[in-house]
Amino acid sequence: METYNNVNKASKEEQKVAIQSYDALTSVIKELKSNNPEIEIDETQERIKIPLSALKLLGEILEAMSKGKPFSLVPMATEVTTQKAAEILGCSRPHIVKLLEKGKIDFTKVGKHRRVKFEDVMKYKRKMKEAQKKHIIEIMESDEEIGLYDT
Repeated sequence: METYNNVNKASKEEQKVAIQSYDALTSVIKELKSNNPEIEIDETQERIKIPLSALKLLGEILEAMSKGKPFSLVPMATEVTTQKAAEILGCSRPHIVKLLEKGKIDFTKVGKHRRVKFEDVMKYKRKMKEAQKKHIIEIMESDEEIGLYDT
């Protein structure tokens, strides 16, 4: 499976097809009763069973494509280097090393190299986004109290 190194962005033609496909797929998914529905490939008339969760994931991919958003599939157990973790978080590699050494993000060592689970990097990123949001709200409330911000 390709990982986060393969970020895809839809072309304009793919966006148009994705918009149509997304709408059709989401309406069909709502009507499905089986956890492993059978689908037919029109060009080959081949019928295959596919897990419902995979169809829902396909729906998410089509939604991202229809909006022109870049997307990537990443296996959850993927381990990344400190450099790749830094790129994901938008910071420097030395900063990542400090976070690892302080225990802010779990990691393992392979020889002298640190490896970080992708899911742990993303968990840290979500936690930081939540903290940022909280701080922004606090700043807005503070500004409201002293009359610098109108709601």
